[in-house]
Amino acid sequence: MTNLASRAAGAISELALRGVHHTARPTWKLEQTVHFYRDLLGLPLVHAISARGWGPADHADFLHFFFDSGNGSTIAFFYYIGTERPAHLVPSDHYQDRATHTAWQVANLEELMAWRARVEQAGIELRYQVRHEVIESIYFNDPNGYPIEITYQTRPFVQSDADDATRTVAAAVELERCTARGAAFASIDAVWQRKGAALREVSGAGGTEPAAATMFVLDVPEFQALAEVAARRGYRVGPAHGDYLRIDGTPSLEFKRRELGFKPAVWYGALTGGLVGRITTFDAETLLIAPSEAV
Repeated sequence: MTNLASRAAGAISELALRGVHHTARPTWKLEQTVHFYRDLLGLPLVHAISARGWGPADHADFLHFFFDSGNGSTIAFFYYIGTERPAHLVPSDHYQDRATHTAWQVANLEELMAWRARVEQAGIELRYQVRHEVIESIYFNDPNGYPIEITYQTRPFVQSDADDATRTVAAAVELERCTARGAAFASIDAVWQRKGAALREVSGAGGTEPAAATMFVLDVPEFQALAEVAARRGYRVGPAHGDYLRIDGTPSLEFKRRELGFKPAVWYGALTGGLVGRITTFDAETLLIAPSEAV
């Protein structure tokens, strides 16, 4: 192996990305887009490409322009001259459309609230402010209807977050594979139950009693209230595998959202650690888990 090849092989083994350079979307509102990002949000216009097509005969002439969104990242747009926006690229308010969005990060809650004030003072409609598990965000749309989010992260991710994510995704992938064999995968309950069963197995002693309901809770600040309220209610709370806590209720577990102090976005993910049992109620205020019908 040559020295160059050896260095290349070493570089590949150490590959890591260094953040987002740009995201890009088409726009058919050139002036409004520039005004919104540069004048209202204050993002400097830092680069623009103007080109006669890009090779193919049916490719329109275009502008491709970039706004600095901080920390080396940019947000970019394509303006295709002489074209009309096709119907399938018109954004809608459907949640699946809104999944595609841009989220910018700020340092803390004070900065987030300052951005909220700037957005509102600029006359931009604020859609909502939401506290998720480890982020809090404001949401609004740009003139094209594209969703914009500004967020701050309440704490850094740690290894237990990554381990938990791996367990969640692994459970979901197993269920997705089962659909190829005709099995149903219609709700998140199956993910939580599969994850809970796996955690019960690796947690060793203390298997779930036939008449008990069990939930696993990652021991992180955003879910701490679950363990505290469980202890007050007389449920058995103890360590489980890794950084999980295990909460057992005989015969059932019941939690009230307001007692936990959870915002809705956290409440509806309260079982992300996994469960052994079946959910009989999970509405805006009450979560009730009963024992499995067959353990």
